[in-house]
Amino acid sequence: MRFSVQSAKAEWAKCGGTRHRLGREVAIKTSRAAFNERFEREARAVAALNHPNICTLYDVGPDHLVMEYIDGKPVRGRLPVDHALRIAIEISCALDAAHRKGIVHRDLKPGNILITKSGVKLLDFGLAKMTSAKPVETEATVTQAISREGALTGTLQYMSPEQLQGREADPRSDIFSFGCVLYELLTGNRPFNGKDAASVIASIIRDEPPPITTGSPLPKSLVRALRKCLAKDPDHRWQTAADLRDELQWIASGGASDTAAESKSKPWRSFAPLLTEAVFAALAAAAYLSGHRAPEDNRVVRFPLILPEDAL
Repeated sequence: MRFSVQSAKAEWAKCGGTRHRLGREVAIKTSRAAFNERFEREARAVAALNHPNICTLYDVGPDHLVMEYIDGKPVRGRLPVDHALRIAIEISCALDAAHRKGIVHRDLKPGNILITKSGVKLLDFGLAKMTSAKPVETEATVTQAISREGALTGTLQYMSPEQLQGREADPRSDIFSFGCVLYELLTGNRPFNGKDAASVIASIIRDEPPPITTGSPLPKSLVRALRKCLAKDPDHRWQTAADLRDELQWIASGGASDTAAESKSKPWRSFAPLLTEAVFAALAAAAYLSGHRAPEDNRVVRFPLILPEDAL
């Protein structure tokens, strides 16, 4: 199903609405074919989403969508780590809101993420599906979809392995796509490439993305979070967008660097248990020796020990 977006200031009245009455500028996305019942039902479910990082869908017609007009630009990498993290957190918040409503986006990519004055806007739920409605997909249908010229242009590089293999997409599929987007935000490059569709598919299913090289070192926790997003097996990824969001917020707050700084400033902490054992061994030796001295020898044996603060 192909879409085209009409002028953002197009009259809603052309689609049976009343732009003049509401004084609202909208974007109208039209389809060459009429929507089927299932698509219209799921589009109305998307219309129920209400989140500051998600483009609002106002209405659904027989062959068009009426959406919020957003004045913004698609996100582009390569970005500083802190900037990329801020954008990634807002995207994960939007995904969490959609997933909680049972909606899987299935087409997450930089072109569907706009940066506005107020922050990130996730849009284009044209391929979204409800997790409660599970159509049967086979290798044949996927092969047919990929072989149609232009059917997956600009989207193939962000699809999860299970989608390319014809398996059911769920929220973890969006998390894989999110990982592809985050990789591109940090590096300016896509994690999986190829000279044609077949080689790109093979790379997504089989290969690991190239190591990330940036001007400044990445927190190890961010590298780990990204690798977990891009795991081939959905069971090995982040299981919810909420967990992923919490991890990114912790990284952005400096949680990872604070822990590293604390370990570096107090390296003796790792030796504290050994030091404690040495103290007790010395005391035991002193007790043993004092018990075997001659009765007339009543000397006091002292062992001066200087311990770091909070060592015990």
